[in-house]
Amino acid sequence: MADFALLVLRTSIGIVFILHGLQAAFGLLGGPGISGFSGMLTGLGFKPAIFWAYIGAYTELLGGLFLLLGIFSRISASLIIIFMVVAAWKVHWAKGFFIQSGGFEYTFVIICACIALMLLGPGRFSIIKKL
Repeated sequence: MADFALLVLRTSIGIVFILHGLQAAFGLLGGPGISGFSGMLTGLGFKPAIFWAYIGAYTELLGGLFLLLGIFSRISASLIIIFMVVAAWKVHWAKGFFIQSGGFEYTFVIICACIALMLLGPGRFSIIKKL
């Protein structure tokens, strides 16, 4: 059953990040696109913001896709953890824990899920099992 549980975890996190990546990279699904994402990052003090916008958008998009497929799962989970730690620190930390206040609750759950994927790997239902 552990392999099925890992499949559910990889699939759910993968879909979330694919959809967020489509928003950030291409402006799909009501998202800001690269220029809007870059503008947000400018407001957070990232320089050069356009560079970090591409890094962030494609970390979400490709990291999510790779998790979904079970390709480079540990690497993808690691990159998503970094992305979520930065989001928690720069955006959510000052607002406390709870999501209804804009806090870091959601990022905390994602980080924990990705730590589990890093530790356990992708499971049997994946394309590449070692990475």
